[in-house]
Amino acid sequence: LGRTDDQVKVRGFRIELGEVESVLAAQDGVAQAAVMVREDQPGDKRLIGYVVPADGAALDPAALRDACGRTLPGYMVPAAVMVLGALPLNANGKLDRKALPAPEYATTASLTPATPREQALCEVFAQVLGLDQIGVDDNFFDLGGHSLLAAILVARVTDRVGVKISLRTFMSNSSVRAIDRYLDRQAS
Repeated sequence: LGRTDDQVKVRGFRIELGEVESVLAAQDGVAQAAVMVREDQPGDKRLIGYVVPADGAALDPAALRDACGRTLPGYMVPAAVMVLGALPLNANGKLDRKALPAPEYATTASLTPATPREQALCEVFAQVLGLDQIGVDDNFFDLGGHSLLAAILVARVTDRVGVKISLRTFMSNSSVRAIDRYLDRQAS
């Protein structure tokens, strides 16, 4: 008959959507919250949060993600949080999950690469994340990256740049500029 609750499975982890929604809804300035799993690219399921601000409140999606990260394990933190004017409802007055918009990942693509290696790294990051372009200071995880995509990225960086980096190294250096500086330190 299927599940009667809102439990989903993302990258091998069982997640109760209501638990993530309650953490988002508990943040200052949030009037309503909804969370869903989206698969905008085949095989890439991502947890996305949607919030409606309380009257007069201004919400910062990055700050909301950080707040979730302080309370929830990493696999339960939404890849993106979108601020909406109102949650879409169907004719019965229930949340219309199909009408929730695709997430928008904010990049600083104006910060262009200064070296050929930075250019190559930006191209690999954008390809793995499914974005047109990224800036050298954009954080991989803030743009919707997760541990599985990080493993793919590490392998592609090795192929493209010719220098092997560990997944652990990448986790603590998750921007193009940070990886480029790490590679410079290793070369000297």
